[in-house]
Amino acid sequence: MQLVVGVRFKEAGKIYYFNPGEIELAKEDHVIVETARGLEHGHVVIGPREVAEDKIISPLKNVVRKATPADMKKVADNKRREKDAFRICEQKIAAHELPMKLVNVEYTFDVNKIIFYFTADGRIDFRDLVKDLAAVFRTRIELRQIGVRDEAKMVGGIGCCGRELCCASFLGDFEPVSIRMAKDQNLSLNPTKISGICGRLMCCLKYENDCYSECTKKAQPPKVGAVVVTMSGEGKVLSISKNKQTATIRLFEGGKTVTIDWEDAVEKEDA
Repeated sequence: MQLVVGVRFKEAGKIYYFNPGEIELAKEDHVIVETARGLEHGHVVIGPREVAEDKIISPLKNVVRKATPADMKKVADNKRREKDAFRICEQKIAAHELPMKLVNVEYTFDVNKIIFYFTADGRIDFRDLVKDLAAVFRTRIELRQIGVRDEAKMVGGIGCCGRELCCASFLGDFEPVSIRMAKDQNLSLNPTKISGICGRLMCCLKYENDCYSECTKKAQPPKVGAVVVTMSGEGKVLSISKNKQTATIRLFEGGKTVTIDWEDAVEKEDA
């Protein structure tokens, strides 16, 4: 077992484990940590705890110190610099007439590197742009192309549910989402209703998927459109509710519609 703290560098970013050493830390403390790209500022989201060695990516980096007032001032200064860098980069992109959209700018804590995040439809030759930016900022420049889901996570916004986007507020990682999840939950397959503002399938389709999967493992529902035999007579399956494990059936005799447990509806074999 290894004593660690969980640190985030962005509000809804991934959580990374660090070795606190002899430093007393608590949740929400701001810290300066050693990373692969130098010193970085983050905040503790998981207090000191012991975790198994197999859950740690070695080598485990160290927490250098609790963030001091001077460190926090530097973080605030870097945020202000990012706004200026964003404006300058947009001007350079326009000057070079590059088909790319600048999304975000990030300074490393020690100002050893500036990272420019952008989206584009294909590959972009930005070598001349990098030279121009390096001449202006006189530090290492990295241009990183991201996808539309990452763009939504960085920019943020309000989803069709009226809440802040999950990816921008609490989701650390994007999980795979498929159209099968929408089908299993009997949702409309209209792309405008099951897609987020990024244009991809909504992340929340994943939330209840395990529940629906468990329901079908216990008992297979009859197919929609199948002819079934029930206690009330024969009928045709109109719809299935996997969450409630019920089937809505229109009876042949009298045309009455009933909703029953799907286990009580037996598909009729073809004669």
